[in-house]
Amino acid sequence: MGVLNNYNNDTICAIATAMSDAGIGIIRVSGNDALDICDKIYCSSKMMHNLKSHKPNSIVYGYICDDSKDEDDQIVDEVMISYMKAPHSYTKEDVIEINSHGGMLVMNMILQLLLKNGCRLAEPGEFTKRAFLNGRIDLTKAEAIMDVISAQNNFALESSKNQLQGKMYNKIKSFREKILYQMAFIESALDDPENYDLTGFPERLKETLKPIILEMQSLIDTADEGLIRKDGIKTVIVGKPNAGKSSLLNMLTGNERAIVTDIAGTTRDIIEETVRLGDIILHVIDTAGIRNTEDIIEKIGVDKAKSKIQEADLVLYILDSTAAIDDEDKEIVSLCKNKKTIVLLNKDDLSENIIVNDHHISELISSVTENEVPVIRTSMLNGVGIEELKESVTKLFLNGDIVPKQEIYVTNVRHKDLLNQSLESLKLVIDSIDKNLSEDFYTVDLTESYAKLGEIIGEQIGDDLVEEIFSKFCMGK
Repeated sequence: MGVLNNYNNDTICAIATAMSDAGIGIIRVSGNDALDICDKIYCSSKMMHNLKSHKPNSIVYGYICDDSKDEDDQIVDEVMISYMKAPHSYTKEDVIEINSHGGMLVMNMILQLLLKNGCRLAEPGEFTKRAFLNGRIDLTKAEAIMDVISAQNNFALESSKNQLQGKMYNKIKSFREKILYQMAFIESALDDPENYDLTGFPERLKETLKPIILEMQSLIDTADEGLIRKDGIKTVIVGKPNAGKSSLLNMLTGNERAIVTDIAGTTRDIIEETVRLGDIILHVIDTAGIRNTEDIIEKIGVDKAKSKIQEADLVLYILDSTAAIDDEDKEIVSLCKNKKTIVLLNKDDLSENIIVNDHHISELISSVTENEVPVIRTSMLNGVGIEELKESVTKLFLNGDIVPKQEIYVTNVRHKDLLNQSLESLKLVIDSIDKNLSEDFYTVDLTESYAKLGEIIGEQIGDDLVEEIFSKFCMGK
């Protein structure tokens, strides 16, 4: 694996807990010189540098000391230090974790002492990268660690835990082993035709690959839903001024995130919030009311609203049920025609003033698109329609099923792309068999499929991709 050539044996350190005032903070150190460096700044209760005398896999009480200061000022903090000796650690290197008080000032002082005595500041994700490079975890598990940290709902957490337990790795490994066996048989038969007979092999290979292709396709088919469940849905709220867009955002977030007034055109720019609708994550953007306007600033907001519609996974189109439908409504619907859209017929609480009925809405939608569009009567004043909105989103994106039906979901775009490439190579093998091409053609595509699967788990991957993946990690992980 090429990335091993760039492996850096420096001893690294970083603050592993959040940079905020807290009861406890952790500074992590990893590398060959971790024990020596930490021994220089550790003092026992008798003010002795004796960290090396303690057994590995134990926790030691003492102090962090700065010997360069006067004797009365040497103690930086009271600490507990844990020492994990290689290879029995997160990185498979010597790892020391200093548990100090959680103040930002004291943690930074300890970090500076480590740097002064020979450590290098770790890059984002470098501890986990070392765990990967040292063979403790595969690449799917490394990515799952970051997913656990950033999980926003139960599905994302459970999916990440499954990946940490090796379920994705085992599935990919199984595909690779079956493909490798076929590659090895072809090579053996071509090298030693007297002992390996290829008679009838193409049909046998075809029958072997069919279930692999079906299983791989089934895994790929989970990707769109898996990514939606894990990462959430890009959602844009659109409508004419004063339809209730900002009120909807405020109701979803549970606070006064957007200004709500009776004055049309209050929202001039986009407002972004992440909200939870049941166990579904919506990345919501509230936009300026779409209308024809001569106000330059408002016009910029309207143009932004139109562009955000094109980027959205879901459009929540709010209509004022007390105002007649006009050409501006038709324009908005036409902008949404290729998007998953839910129409919210708002201000249902003003029953005596309602003039827009289901027929009007049906007529408006059918004039632009043949797609079925859910229509929900809502009131931002009393919360009417929110439960129905949740149900509609679930049907649109999760086949109406809140709880996942299977154990393994593809929740990583990189994995999805590589699985697709691997699958296409296997399909080319089937195509070569159907065209009665020679076994050499099978080997080329089997090798490509095998290699793409290897990139998923990190057994065949380049330096640049490793750097890109781990650069997205947080500092100290």
